[in-house]
Amino acid sequence: MLRPLKQAAAMVHHMRPAGDMMRCLTMRPALIVLALFATAASATPPPPEFDAIRFFEGGTRGDGLFKVILRGSHRFTVQGRGRIEGDTLILDQIVTREGTAPKSRQWRIRAIGPGRYTGTLTDAKGPITGETTGDRLHLRYTSTGGFAVEQWLTLSSDGRSAQNRLTAKRFGVTVASLDETIVKTD
Repeated sequence: MLRPLKQAAAMVHHMRPAGDMMRCLTMRPALIVLALFATAASATPPPPEFDAIRFFEGGTRGDGLFKVILRGSHRFTVQGRGRIEGDTLILDQIVTREGTAPKSRQWRIRAIGPGRYTGTLTDAKGPITGETTGDRLHLRYTSTGGFAVEQWLTLSSDGRSAQNRLTAKRFGVTVASLDETIVKTD
């Protein structure tokens, strides 16, 4: 970004009388605006890294919409409380879906390398795998009902909330989806 600014500044510096002077006067405001954009762009901090263990430690609350093909949509809330025991996050959650009784579930997640996770979930058959890339966390598992589940969580710039997008597939066809906002409450 700075190289084009330097080139433009050099062009303005070498312009000469009359018509060139008019071009010089009209180009200066444009150069100032470009310089301000370059400064603002370089001042924007990079998004925070998604640390799944730290994000879910303490209290969280999720609110969202769960859509099931041919069955419609249901609003839901998730109250969570996470604690760290050794190298493992234990996240206890109460899921309340519109029209159903509250249900408890538990996640156990631990880091197995930089940005890589494994664990269990009471709603899953087999292990959960996860990896982070910058401000995104990608989780994969098979539900107890046999659905291939993928979750993409994107951390907000302040690190206090995340957007969760889940899809559940059977034979490669999406049969359910979830959109949720998760907020740290502690």
